[in-house]
This record gives sequence, C-alpha cells and structure tokens, in this order.
Amino acid sequence: MYAGTSEAHNQLMKRYLTIGYGVASYAVFLVAFLYAIGFVGNFVVPRSIDLGVAAPLWPAVLINMGLLAVFAIQHSVMARPAFKRWWMRFVPQAIERSTYVLLSSLALLLMYWQWRSMPAAIWDVRQPVARWALWALFWLGWAIVFLSTFMINHFDLFGLRQVYLAWRKEPYTEVEFRSNLFYRLVRHPLMLGFVIAFWATPTMTAGHLLFSGATTAYILVALQLEEHDLVAALGDEYRAYRREVPMLLPIPRPHRGEPFGREQVSG
Repeated sequence: MYAGTSEAHNQLMKRYLTIGYGVASYAVFLVAFLYAIGFVGNFVVPRSIDLGVAAPLWPAVLINMGLLAVFAIQHSVMARPAFKRWWMRFVPQAIERSTYVLLSSLALLLMYWQWRSMPAAIWDVRQPVARWALWALFWLGWAIVFLSTFMINHFDLFGLRQVYLAWRKEPYTEVEFRSNLFYRLVRHPLMLGFVIAFWATPTMTAGHLLFSGATTAYILVALQLEEHDLVAALGDEYRAYRREVPMLLPIPRPHRGEPFGREQVSG
C-alpha cells in the first residue's frame, strides 16, 4: 500500500516538474524573443546591435561571428531528426522541444550580452517618409513572425503542447501538415518575417549589416536542411506543396494541383 502511494506521489511530482519546466522554458523564450525586437531595433533594451560592448573592428567581427555561429549550430543541429532520436535517449520526449527552445533562447541571450558594437554607418535614411516606411516594414516583419507561429501551432512549436499532454497522461501526436493563410503565399513565412525585420532599418551600421547578412545566409542554408527533412517525413505531399508555393518570396506560381491540406511543424 505504501509503495503504491509513493509511486503515485513520484508520478505526480514528475508531471509537475515536466509542466513547470515547459512553462519556464517558454518564459525564457518570451524574454529572448521580446528582447530581440529591441536588440535589432536599438530601443528600450540596455544592449543592442549598435549599443553593445565596445571593441576594435576585427575582434568585434570575430566575436560577433562566433556568437552567431553558437546559435546557428545549436539551432540547426538540435532540429535534425537524427539528433532528436539520439537526444531522446537521454531527454524525455515530453521536454525535448522545451529543452531545444530553452537552449536556443540561452544562445540568443548570450549573443545579446556579448555582442560587440560596430558603429560605422553604411546608410542613414533621413527623409521622414522613407524613414517611417522602413520602421513600418520593421514592425511588419515581426508581426509576420508572430502570426506565422499561430498559423501552424504556436504551443507545439515552443514545447507547451508536449508538456501539457504529458500532464494529461496523453501520448504525443504530430501536428498535422496544413497550409493556410501566410503558408499559401510562401512555405516559410516565419523566416521571411525575420529577414524583413532584420533588413528594414533607417540606419544600417556595420554591426547591423554583419548581423543581417549572417542571419540571412544562415536562414537560406537552414531552410535547405529543413526542406530535406520535410520531404523525408511527408514525401509526395510536401513535394507537391513545394511545386505550388515559393519558399520565401511571395511570387505567384501557375496553379497546378489541388489545395493542400496540412502543415508540418519543423525545426
């Protein structure tokens, strides 16, 4: 009787710890995401692209590239199916996504903390209408990022659905593949939003240019890896979607087939 009670208590504590870990990881993500807006836009936050640690040019380039590489390697390697299969030998499935989100967020926070300023101006738009237009694009980019997460499954993407299902003692099921709203215009609207937000600035410094160029290059490479994984997972369904819908630029293509039914959360 006592052993059974102890086991039930342990299981309950495990469920509390699982959902607590998922919520805490999501909270760290929210901090990192909101900070990213101020970091790229140079407002509110104490350290940003143009208000980072002072350093000579070449050490700044090397340190900043190293910080970007830490995030890129962690973010891409941990997203690969082969790594996930190995990783889940040590980490329970219920918190695998939360752990990925947490480590990605910590890599971003490290970058914000240690980013070196490179203040040389590449361009500085002074004309008021053009300046406001660039700020409007900046906010449009972040809006696309935020809204795109809800057009797939925001809570699965950031690990909350997984820990909720574990709390309910329900098995995890993959989110269905569906293409709706932004996903009917481009295959990766979330990444398009990031690219817009990173480049839409009235004042482009050398540091901002390094950040925007490196992250855009990373996005283009990472999307090739993600597309490969999606084709492997979904087969002809994703191939048909890829033929119909452009990857990043919303350039209409001739309609060739039936509407798509599902959208896969990946990466």
